[in-house]
Amino acid sequence: MALLVRAPTSTLSTANHHKKSGEFLRRPSPTLRSARRFHLHAQKPASRDAGNETSSTSENAVLKAAWYGSELLGIAASFLRPSQKATDGDAGAAEEAGASEPQGRAQVAEAIKDDFARSYFVTGNLTLKAYEDDCEFADPAGSFRGLQRFKRNCTNFGSLLEKSTMNLTKWEDMEDKSIGHWRFSCVMSFPWRPILSATGYTEYYFHAGSGKVCRHVEHWNVPKMALLRQIFRPSRWVWEKRSD
Repeated sequence: MALLVRAPTSTLSTANHHKKSGEFLRRPSPTLRSARRFHLHAQKPASRDAGNETSSTSENAVLKAAWYGSELLGIAASFLRPSQKATDGDAGAAEEAGASEPQGRAQVAEAIKDDFARSYFVTGNLTLKAYEDDCEFADPAGSFRGLQRFKRNCTNFGSLLEKSTMNLTKWEDMEDKSIGHWRFSCVMSFPWRPILSATGYTEYYFHAGSGKVCRHVEHWNVPKMALLRQIFRPSRWVWEKRSD
């Protein structure tokens, strides 16, 4: 009889044990559930960040390719530039050679302001003595060192334009740099006559010893790709010609 009584008790305990074991397997512990939620929550932002990083890398690659392409195009165009342009460039170089060298940061800043009046971004007509020879030039597409390379690129880019305007709208002097805010627009000489128009600012960092500009950093107040797309957009003049 004792065996008969103990048997059902043992069976019930075994059943309850299996039931509880099943519930344990089916229901994760609170700690495990929290860990899973944390894992899923952590994965979502990482996925979005990865997508943004890939997109940004792609845009930078396109912009850099366009920048180097325009530099090569400018160099090619320089060989086809009329002789009159070369004469003007020589005259500008002679004028620069005869000009007095700016002394100290204040005179350098005044020279840069005068360069804006000559649209130095697209003419290459800038006060060379206001810059260090190994000055760094940077913009949204990249950076390089070398004053002569900057002058050459500006001059070559100007040869691709029909007309341009550049106005210095504001000048700020700070402890280690000055900032020139500007407005720029131009019509390129491509068959579809694209118009580039933007505002931005340039940071001029001065060498502590010479007072000359050692870093020239451009910033554009338009998205990088939007500026690039302007090059491929026909101007109104083209559409009017087509309608005629």
